[in-house]
Amino acid sequence: MRILGLSCIFPVPNIKKTAEFYISKLAFKAVEYLECKEPHICLYQDNVEIILLQANTDKVLPNRTLYGYGYDAYLYTENQELLEKAFVAKGVKVIHPLNMTDYQNKELVIEDLDGRWLAFGLKVGANCVRPQTDKDVRPYA
Repeated sequence: MRILGLSCIFPVPNIKKTAEFYISKLAFKAVEYLECKEPHICLYQDNVEIILLQANTDKVLPNRTLYGYGYDAYLYTENQELLEKAFVAKGVKVIHPLNMTDYQNKELVIEDLDGRWLAFGLKVGANCVRPQTDKDVRPYA
């Protein structure tokens, strides 16, 4: 078995308004499924998919509010300097400018329309290599 991908699922108070933010500010493309039994909008950029669901509440509780810390999504990307400039030019709120983390990721963090924090990072440290095969994964004790 091989896992082919992962999608973030974001319940949002206003599905159209949030989709427009991701399209206009973050350069995602959208496919609407608003007439389905469970209305949603799929947002796409490269190999990333974010699925927006119409929430039955007006308030989004991001991970940092619910659990004390944590981003709501982590997107792996290159050319972060250019990405950061594009975000700033489009008026996106930058929470943490591009920096090297203590876990050896080069990353920047933005806030979306609903208050979620999205990190755009890249593993650059020698000790932060993703496992390539099952042999590279250490089992939990």
